[in-house]
Amino acid sequence: MTDVTSSGSDVLARAGQSVVERLADPYPGPIPFSVEFFPPRDAEAEARLWRTARTFERMNPAFVSMTYGAGGTTRDRTVRIAGELATETTLLTVAHLTAVNHSIEEIRGLVGAYADKGITNLLALRGDPPGDPLGEWVKHPQGVQYAEELVTLINELGDFHTGVASFPEGHHRSPNLAADTGNLVRKLRAGAEYSVTQVFFDVEDFLRLRDRLVAADPEQGAKPLIPGLMPITSLATARRMTELSGSKIPAEVESRLAKAAGDGPDENRAQVRAVGIDLCTEMSERLISEGVPCLHFCSLNFAKATSEVLERIGIDTRGALVGA
Repeated sequence: MTDVTSSGSDVLARAGQSVVERLADPYPGPIPFSVEFFPPRDAEAEARLWRTARTFERMNPAFVSMTYGAGGTTRDRTVRIAGELATETTLLTVAHLTAVNHSIEEIRGLVGAYADKGITNLLALRGDPPGDPLGEWVKHPQGVQYAEELVTLINELGDFHTGVASFPEGHHRSPNLAADTGNLVRKLRAGAEYSVTQVFFDVEDFLRLRDRLVAADPEQGAKPLIPGLMPITSLATARRMTELSGSKIPAEVESRLAKAAGDGPDENRAQVRAVGIDLCTEMSERLISEGVPCLHFCSLNFAKATSEVLERIGIDTRGALVGA
């Protein structure tokens, strides 16, 4: 296991800025943006991820994040690729870290592995049960129960910068929105510097979350609340994603997408994609007008749909897709 506290100031010095510092930098476009990747499952998918990462690198995102595969080779691949993104590109890399199925000692080891690669920006997540994200969450006997404990643990291990997740519609395990807001406040009070929301499709849900957070704790409400967006390119994929996350597609959005999909046995992907990009652009423009600090895009390891949205909202993407 890597001893994080003795890994040396040289490692931490190479880590560069925190997410909050990066968001405070002057930005040439209308708003900073960031991109989420997920760990590829094979060599072909990994090659596609790298093409996508290089494409976004030319657009100067505020940061990129790598979601976390909690088991076996997926975990090892996640750590390796996140490290390569941090050391072989100019991208500020945020590594997701979950509490699910991990002892405290394993978590310490993973944090150390990231630190050894110069990654000091971590997104601390409780995580979903493997196999059934909506199933019963069971704490590891030597692990932590809540994300706020994970934030505290990470920050005790060294000079790290932690973010957490937030849920515009409320987390599916929370009994109500007030309880969910309280959970977010506790994570931020534990030392998280910002939060990134679960992907949502109704801007009002995000705005009401922001209102609740500020009302509950103005100090924590002043920390960056970053909206999570995804340009829908497949209605079936969007439905499946929301089903697994416990969120929903608003009726109006569902209706627009269903009309585009058509009545045939196979959805009209081109029409769904066009509507999905329109919807994401509309949401982005509204969020910009509401003063959000950044737009965070779930890319599904593809660049083109997100790039089209970015171009529509005034971010320079010229030349970025050449060879993508």
